[in-house]
Formats: sequence, C-alpha cells, structure tokens
Amino acid sequence: MNKRPLGSTGLEIAPLVFGGNVFGWTIDQPTSFTLLDRFVDAGFNAIDTADVYSTWVPGNKGGESETILGNWFKASSVRREKTVIITKVGAKYAEDKKGLSARYIEAAAEDSLRRLQTDYIDLYLSHYPDEETPVEETLRAYENLIQQGKVKAIGASNHNAAQLREALAMASKKGLPRYEVLEPEYNLYDRSRYEGELRDLCIEEHLGVITYYSLASGFLSGKYRSPDDLGKSVRGQGVSKYLNERGFRILDALDTVASAHHATPAEVALAWLIVRKGVTAPIASATSIQQLDSLIRAAHIKLLASDVDLLTAASEQDQGV
Repeated sequence: MNKRPLGSTGLEIAPLVFGGNVFGWTIDQPTSFTLLDRFVDAGFNAIDTADVYSTWVPGNKGGESETILGNWFKASSVRREKTVIITKVGAKYAEDKKGLSARYIEAAAEDSLRRLQTDYIDLYLSHYPDEETPVEETLRAYENLIQQGKVKAIGASNHNAAQLREALAMASKKGLPRYEVLEPEYNLYDRSRYEGELRDLCIEEHLGVITYYSLASGFLSGKYRSPDDLGKSVRGQGVSKYLNERGFRILDALDTVASAHHATPAEVALAWLIVRKGVTAPIASATSIQQLDSLIRAAHIKLLASDVDLLTAASEQDQGV
C-alpha cells in the first residue's frame, strides 16, 4: 500500500486510518486484535484513538481503547514499529481530566503512554480547543514532550479556522512546535465545517488532514434508508438527521457509482474522501473482518473524474436540505 506524507510531520501513512473508538465499545479485545492484525497485514499503518475512548459506555472510565492497543503491541513488539499511533488529549472524561493546560497535558501523556505500553506517541492531538488555557502554554507543553522524545508531532481536532490560525501564528512567533495535522469532521454529507476557509488554511500551510465521521456515523454505508432502519446499530439514532432529500440524493449517487465499480456505497464514500484535495486519509472503523475488508477495498478503488463530479454535485448544500 502506497503511503502519503502526513503534512510536514515526517510521518507517512496509508490513505486510510483505522478508527480505534470501537475498541472496548462495540468490539472486545480479542476481536480488536484480529482486526488490527488484518489491517496491518494489508499494508495499512495508522490507528486513531483518544484517552477519552470510551467513557460513554456504561462501566467504562476512559482509556479502554488505548489499553487494548497497548495490549496488542505487547503481543508483538514488531507491530509498534510498523504503526503510526494517533491519540488525543483535552476532552473531558472526569472532573479533573480535561483541557489543555501544561500540567494536565504532561500527566495525560504519561497515562496514555502507560496504557499504550510504548515510549512514544507518533501524533498527539489537542482533542478540543481550550479557551481557558493560553495557546502558548499548550504548545510549550507539547514542546517539552517532543524534546523528551515522548511525542513526534502534534496536531488539532475540532478547531475552526480562527483557532487553528491563532495556534499556527503563536508557534511561528514564539518558535514553538506547531500543529502539523488537523482532524476535522468531514464526509460527503458533512462538508461545510471543513470546506472553505479551514481547508484553504490547511492546504496553504501544508497540514496533513485525517477526517473523522468519514461515513457520517454509518449513513453513507447505505444501510439506513428509512426511520425503520435506525435500530440496526447502537449508532442508528444519530443517523436520523441525514434522512432528508439531500441525504437520499447522496445515497442515489453512491449507489450509481458503487454499481459501476462493483463496490459498496461505503467503499465509494471513502474513495471520494481519499481523492479530495486537502485530505490525507479518512478515518473509518470496523467491527468485523467483513467490514474491515470492505475498508481495505475502498483504498484500492480508482474513481473516474465523472464519478467524483457526480458525488460532489449530489452532495452540494445549495441543492436541497
């Protein structure tokens, strides 16, 4: 699998990132191990997780995803050298565990390293902006981690253009490490938060971009086509907002392109992201070998220009809801 430069981090990743939010949530540790083995054996190397995964599950406290990844690394030390681990800090998962203060970042990084059973994090992301902490303080905390060899590169998730621009300017002004990667929500349906000023900034500054909710919580898989379908998974209720004229138009376009390529709608939706300007790789999750093999196929689909045009036009905001 051909690798792509992840912005200016010096890291290279295959054009699809495994979403580790499912580890310890919808799949257990043995299943996670099986899928991770298959993913790496297929030539892919980047895995996205966060310290907060998966506090939303009853009985979980946070860190479950990182813990499973760490146990997987322990089972085979070779795999750590083959992978690019992306994790995050800053999302609240306990009253005393939140934000981007220097003190908290230092403690959270140590916790993540312990759970991951590794000496370094390839890419460490600010999960959410922290309006209560000066950006300079946050970047200096990351600088210390980089100098200690505990972090290779940093980035940001859920930052808008103004927030990202402020962080980049501060890094330049103070000679601090800068955010080299952005992780925004972006898919065929949810385009407005990234496209425009934010994407232009990422392209201008040569940032790597890995997208989350790449399949719109599963809507772009095509399995949710009416309210009756929402009970098909634990994420189903979050899909109801897509069941409208524009959503159905997107599904029709996905069906057309998928049929021409003997593919599934999900595979085509990911293939569209992979060829988008300003995207390094989409993040996608799988809970079975069948789903994972579908993700792998998505990275090999060669969309025609006419396919891309059809999908892009079908998902334009100004055509409908």
